[in-house]
Amino acid sequence: MKTIIMLCAAILVAGCTSSGGPEVSPPAQTQAAEHEADLAAALSGRIAGPPQDCVSEADLGGNKSYGRDVILFSGRTDDVVYVNRPTSGCPSLDFGRAIKIKTPAARLCRGDIAIVFDPVSGVEFGSCSLGEFTPYRRAR
Repeated sequence: MKTIIMLCAAILVAGCTSSGGPEVSPPAQTQAAEHEADLAAALSGRIAGPPQDCVSEADLGGNKSYGRDVILFSGRTDDVVYVNRPTSGCPSLDFGRAIKIKTPAARLCRGDIAIVFDPVSGVEFGSCSLGEFTPYRRAR
């Protein structure tokens, strides 16, 4: 009887181990990889410059999020865009929501607080601290 129990236990353990096949990524990792791929496509043909602590609002157009970890700010012209990676990510930013700066000024700077909100209802979902602004210019 003891042998049968040990044999069943061995079969159960063998069934739980990896078969060496491809591992399935958790949904969050898959989404993050998709967001990074979309960002890479948006930056295609551009060259990164040195990160900046601040950017003049006059130099910025709109912005688009790539998941909760990246905000791409467009420039006033198509020559330059700015990538910002908030220091701790922005909660719920990747659900069609937008950001507004808590203390509007003539410049956006690293450390400024961005509030995540729904542009239709105005409901706020959290906030985050902006990181450095990395300019990406079109390759010539």
